[in-house]
Amino acid sequence: MKTDNNKEFTREDFMLFFRDDQKLNSLTNDDRIEAFQTILAGSSDITKELLDGILKDYSISTIEIVEITNE
Repeated sequence: MKTDNNKEFTREDFMLFFRDDQKLNSLTNDDRIEAFQTILAGSSDITKELLDGILKDYSISTIEIVEITNE
């Protein structure tokens, strides 16, 4: 991907944007949902611990994650 001045948009550029609250606040809710839904590399990245952490970070106490193991 390229920036407005035709410069390559690097991983470092992305992380600087991601860590800049002012820039993040320029995203719409739909932008944030799209990024959240697509950022993980695969299903193995989605764990009970990750989901529990997200629920805790957003103070959501009405949802419980149950891990089912296939034996």
